[in-house]
Amino acid sequence: MSATSAVTAPRRGFFGHPRGLSTLFFTELWERFSYYGMKAILAYYLYRSTAEGALGLDKSFALSLVAIYGAAVYMSGIAGGWLADRVLGGQRAVFHGGVLIMLGHVALAMPIGVAGVYTGLILIVLGTGLLKPNISTVVGGLYAESDPRRDSGFTIFYMGINLGGFLAPLVCGFLGENYDWHLGFGAAAVGMALGLVQYRFGRRYLGGSAMNPPNPLPVAERGRVLGRITAITLAAVAAVVLLLVTGVLGAEGVINLISVASVALPVCYFAVMLRSRKTTSVERSRLVAYIPLFVAAVMFWLLFEQSATVIAAFADTRVDTRFLGLEFPPSFVQSINPVMIIVIAPLFALLWTRLGSRQPATPRKFAYSLLLVGLSFLLMMVASQGDPAVRVGFLWLVAMYLVMTCGELLLSPVGLSVTTKLAPRAFASQTMGLWFLASAAGQGIGAVVVRFYSDENAVTYFGVLGGVAIALGVLLAVSTGRIRKLMHGVG
Repeated sequence: MSATSAVTAPRRGFFGHPRGLSTLFFTELWERFSYYGMKAILAYYLYRSTAEGALGLDKSFALSLVAIYGAAVYMSGIAGGWLADRVLGGQRAVFHGGVLIMLGHVALAMPIGVAGVYTGLILIVLGTGLLKPNISTVVGGLYAESDPRRDSGFTIFYMGINLGGFLAPLVCGFLGENYDWHLGFGAAAVGMALGLVQYRFGRRYLGGSAMNPPNPLPVAERGRVLGRITAITLAAVAAVVLLLVTGVLGAEGVINLISVASVALPVCYFAVMLRSRKTTSVERSRLVAYIPLFVAAVMFWLLFEQSATVIAAFADTRVDTRFLGLEFPPSFVQSINPVMIIVIAPLFALLWTRLGSRQPATPRKFAYSLLLVGLSFLLMMVASQGDPAVRVGFLWLVAMYLVMTCGELLLSPVGLSVTTKLAPRAFASQTMGLWFLASAAGQGIGAVVVRFYSDENAVTYFGVLGGVAIALGVLLAVSTGRIRKLMHGVG
């Protein structure tokens, strides 16, 4: 983003930042409110009995569907980023994405069963693909590259994400579990609608930030390129629908296809960048160093993103949700992680500042994050001991999330930073997209893995996954020296 476009946004007005930051802060807060609010009750709505107003689907299938939805959301960001860069521009992409997300939640709020679920999830996937990768670009465009407020602005923006993630399960979970599932989904739709309204009225404060596509398709080629993309997309959708209608491919088959695609897509990205003539020898070495970090991120997200699947199911049937004399819905446990992020993130920022050049190298931070997320699953293994009919204390989940959140803070923000440093110059934006595909691949693999979970085999399930994460963390720690050589001076 050039300094020219950045300074067209009003300069101050929101805690010493451009007024446009408040517009984007609340847009993202409400978008995350809608996303995490829906996700907090989705699994329960899918697998709980029809007597409870839910769909009564098989639990393992329900958890797999929630996981593959998460994978599809992150995969769609690649297409959303391309549309913003070549056709729409960031600001329009954010608005159109928000509209699709709202319509998706409206579909879920309608009592039309499985059809509403599939329609809603598809719309939310498409909308999030447009909004999520582009709203950060608009935030960055509010500041000149040399503006010292830039990092602070992103920190404030990140707090909006976690505030929305904290409030969402409390509101949507309460309404969905205590009154009606569709009220919970409806609250998510209202949240996104509020975000759209304030975005529409506050858009004037964004100035020229990401207003136009930075690399627009030539007018002469636009119709041909977009027509070809539309034709291929419709043909692919028609093929899947035909296979579903004829019974050749069931719902689980579609999930398996997306799972395979979530792994194949980043593999193809790595292959293209490594083989490209635009990648220099030093950049190729750094890209090779990035591969074990990417694999570590996939493993981390495989475990972390089970908060809305396996951990949610565990909280539903194995956890005593009474605390300090109060009883709360199981969906409330998904507010624990955002609260811990808000509390602990400043402590990590202070730690890295204090350590300075003495802080651990990036591969070692990734190794520690795997050790911690593995340990969090071992805590779940211990909590799962004994009779499945006997519920365990709520504090087990608090301890698990505390350990897991520390692992998240060692990997998620660090991963964003190291990706920008190791990316080949010719593929800078695409490598950032590749980082988000680590989460897609983790959840895609998770869509298969979660099928093996049940209350009866919880000890084995948590123990095996926790053990694998710890083993991979140890291997990464041992390999840190070798990886750092390949990084050519990148920390």
